Amino acid sequence: MVLSPQLPQSTEGDPKMRLKFRCPPPPPRTAAACLPSDQPGRSVPRRKPQNVDCRVRDEVGRAGALNTSNQSPVGHEPGHLRERSSLLRKWYDLMMQNKDDLAKIITAESGKPLAEAQGEMVYSALFLEWFSEEARRVYGDIIPTSSKDRRALVLKQPLGVASIITPWNFPSAMITRKVGAALAAGCTVVVKPAEDTPFSALALAQLANQAGIPPGVYNVVPCSRAKAKEVGEALCTDPLVSKISFTGSTATGKILLHHAANSVKRVSMELGGLAPFIVFDSANVDQAVKGAMASKFRNAGQTCVCANRFLVQRGIHDSFVKKFAEAMKTNLRVGNGFEEGTTQGPLINEKAVEKVEKHVSDAVSKGATIVTGGKRHQYGRNFFEPTLLSNVTKDMLCSREETFGPLAPVIKFDTEEEAIAIANATDVGLAGYFYSQDPAQIWRVAEQLEVGMVGVNEGMISSVECPFGGVKQSGLGREGSKYGIDEYLEVKYVCYGSV
Repeated sequence: MVLSPQLPQSTEGDPKMRLKFRCPPPPPRTAAACLPSDQPGRSVPRRKPQNVDCRVRDEVGRAGALNTSNQSPVGHEPGHLRERSSLLRKWYDLMMQNKDDLAKIITAESGKPLAEAQGEMVYSALFLEWFSEEARRVYGDIIPTSSKDRRALVLKQPLGVASIITPWNFPSAMITRKVGAALAAGCTVVVKPAEDTPFSALALAQLANQAGIPPGVYNVVPCSRAKAKEVGEALCTDPLVSKISFTGSTATGKILLHHAANSVKRVSMELGGLAPFIVFDSANVDQAVKGAMASKFRNAGQTCVCANRFLVQRGIHDSFVKKFAEAMKTNLRVGNGFEEGTTQGPLINEKAVEKVEKHVSDAVSKGATIVTGGKRHQYGRNFFEPTLLSNVTKDMLCSREETFGPLAPVIKFDTEEEAIAIANATDVGLAGYFYSQDPAQIWRVAEQLEVGMVGVNEGMISSVECPFGGVKQSGLGREGSKYGIDEYLEVKYVCYGSV
């Protein structure tokens, strides 16, 4: 894949291109994102240096989904739905054609093992395919009324400009899951990728250009860590922005909610979790260990839905811990993400490693036992050994805080009621997992866990067809599935009288 822009012909004068999304005619623009060029005479024009607020508002203005003339939205005429669907499908096709190169970018940026990065790329592309199909299924409604001379209709219309703020742990999938839905609905977007992984977002912009997505529809605003707070605030307070979608920590989500509240913007957020992984006496232990490995150590434990607390019933506790430790030693290999056989890459930065060290140190000081691992790996300072702790209690930091690293703490429990109480004793609720062969218990626990997603005898739950999101302080709204597009649509009631 060539990352220097192969810029499309301008679509500025083509009214069909402008009508596909809710936006006025875009200003002159050569690409959907600011990208360097190695082709003589084909560089993207540079603007004079501006402060962060002006730069962000400039990109929001290019998205242009709402304008001062209050132009009626036209993005949902049948022909435009079909065209948007076609564009998203072309973008999907290009991602699949270039998935290996895109995966290498992810591995180079984050250290994620290449095999996992390749899996992420397919997962990412599937969101574009899914929403290319959902774009044609934005249905309204006709409601019977009690008045003979009235008819009631419900229309669904695009919200406008959406600010998309994404994390580093899935630098491609978190973009397509949001942007696919937004573009399918007829919105335009301004994406702020994580400071650690900006190139994945820019590579997607390059493919968006090649797919024919009009300039100004998909815009990228990379920034440094020092400017992230300022850029985030500008994206949440700009009066042209109607929608904010964020994936990240609960603490940051609360700050962005505060910014959004001043102008009452629509918000969807996927925030932190503290996923319980419960293994009951009736469980198939081998199956539970396999699920624990998949849930805990994907991306070195740096996923929002990975198991954070392992609750294991007394009757099978020792057997589970022994087999879990054996599986970790046998199947996990720390190393360079580009090297074949590597399953655990580095953590994203020094701060992340320090948090894992803090959780291990705190647990050991309060009586926990290190079964395996427990320290930084000799491979490098950002690498940490996959670690298993036993004799863990509820008061330890690893039981109360999201670790976001390769640490698996095991808490022993006696009764189902005790496990549910421990699992729910938190102010977040994104995902939860449990293993049981008792049908009645399965129904009880699935209904009682205070989370947005439950894995029953399954450690991998993410799917483009299913709604992704949490309860409590783990977020607002849902992504993916048929529900994901609703986050970018406004419902309008029309009363037609004198019929």
